[in-house]
Amino acid sequence: MPALADVEVPRLSGTARAWVGRFLVAVGAGIAVGLSWQPYGLWPLLVLGLPAFSLAVRDAPDVTLRASAAVSVRRAFLLGYMFGIAMLAITVSWVHVLGTWIAAVLIAFESLFFGLLGVALHLTSRLRLWPLAAACCWVMIEYTYSRIPFDGFGWTRLAYAVVDTPLAGFLPAIGVAGVSFLVALIGQLLAWVYVGARRRKRDGIRRTAIAVLGLAALLGTGAGLTFLPPKPATAGSVNVGIVQGNVPGRGIEALGRMRSVTNNHLAETINLTVRSKLGEVPAPDFILWPENSTDIDPTKDPITGHAVQSAAQIAGRPILVGAVMAGPGDDERQTSALWWDPAQGITARYDKRNLVPFGEWIPFRRQLLPLLPILKQVGAQSVPGTEPGILEVGLGDRKIKIGDAICFELAYDRTIYSVLSGGAQLLLVQSNNATYGGTGQIEQQFAITRARAMEARREIGVATTNSVSGFIDGQGRVVIRTREFTAASAVVSMPLRSYLTLAIYLAPWIDRVLAALGFLFCIAAAAQTMRSRAAVRLRQDVPDITEESEAADAPVSAGR
Repeated sequence: MPALADVEVPRLSGTARAWVGRFLVAVGAGIAVGLSWQPYGLWPLLVLGLPAFSLAVRDAPDVTLRASAAVSVRRAFLLGYMFGIAMLAITVSWVHVLGTWIAAVLIAFESLFFGLLGVALHLTSRLRLWPLAAACCWVMIEYTYSRIPFDGFGWTRLAYAVVDTPLAGFLPAIGVAGVSFLVALIGQLLAWVYVGARRRKRDGIRRTAIAVLGLAALLGTGAGLTFLPPKPATAGSVNVGIVQGNVPGRGIEALGRMRSVTNNHLAETINLTVRSKLGEVPAPDFILWPENSTDIDPTKDPITGHAVQSAAQIAGRPILVGAVMAGPGDDERQTSALWWDPAQGITARYDKRNLVPFGEWIPFRRQLLPLLPILKQVGAQSVPGTEPGILEVGLGDRKIKIGDAICFELAYDRTIYSVLSGGAQLLLVQSNNATYGGTGQIEQQFAITRARAMEARREIGVATTNSVSGFIDGQGRVVIRTREFTAASAVVSMPLRSYLTLAIYLAPWIDRVLAALGFLFCIAAAAQTMRSRAAVRLRQDVPDITEESEAADAPVSAGR
């Protein structure tokens, strides 16, 4: 039996060690980027994670972890996929409250987009303008996963991670897509500096100076824009009563027993009314209830309808009610906002347009239900609305246009921009985050709401069932914020605004143009790679004419 000291321990080859290094860098970069979003908010980690990911998939041998481990498209996809797994496991793991398997499937699927991003960064890494190309590729992938499939899931866009940085000052000028581009570009510039430093010390110094000047200009401009206040309102203001009624339970059972959520909002509305009559808070012009503040159609269920009507009559004010409505077909429902006047009943309605797949509706329902009976817990199939969230309502002797976004709709550019460009004078958010109470989803959605306030330079009033309600001013600052799992209410003064920021006009085009540029950069890089490979094969296949000529001119030795 050989001695222990004589046993040869297998050792990784240089190439294998290099790939382990790349793998660890990609995963570490994903973790760093994931921690930049709320609830952690460690946005400085973006300056580590973004360039590290780009360098991990980069094809240039002078800056890779080891020159012996050439990166192929397939390996770049794998590295990007693992980056996505690590990042999304941190950012959207809150989906586990719907089921661990749902979270696993969502993370595994959405990571495919980051696998494609790895390929895009790999392909463009040899272009002369690769930092610009890489930043466009980030926007291209965000553009794609914000729309595909089933309206997309644009929850983890880079712009949402920097609401507390000077870069947020650019939001009213270039929108969410433009700020995501700036964040990605900064990451690529840092990688560009690293590349230069690895090549020659003089290149590193020169590139560092350029990057520092560029960053200083960007951050200085952004900081200046951040402090610009919204334009003065010319149409007056209204007082909005925000009600968070609280609901029993957590997770998938958060709405508690039938009608309990409506009764809780009735009780808190009575509390707000008493406080306003005592002069503790201003009298509201109308009251905002959250999404799903009725868990039954109030037009079909007399008890629920009576509770809402009682709240409106006691307050003596209209209520914007978040209701679950039956129809339009059998076994169908809609999530709606109802303008409930104490004297006239329902006079305006908006139906939520962006629904959560497998949370509010089931794609391919007829085929999937027999295979996955657990999907029956989703309940009736939700049907999306077709019109922007604008409710034209009467308040005394004046008419106003209320812009409404319901929960996850905040993450959809087209939905928010259509509300604002449609003439909304107020911007309100109704949300039922009770299912996700105690998870990172709550803080992430509040950060997205702040980004929208900055982008539109509009105040936003937020009502949730039991999560974080509040009021955000036009510069994204939090004025009022409630605590989770409590009943609370407040009255806020909201100016009536009609002007639109540049972002509302430009951001859709910025998004499309940058995404298209990212795609074109990838095509150009792929074509360049194919030409280079063809040239190499040609040199290998064509014999060296000089050697053949020398062989022909050599003297022939005489035979014996």
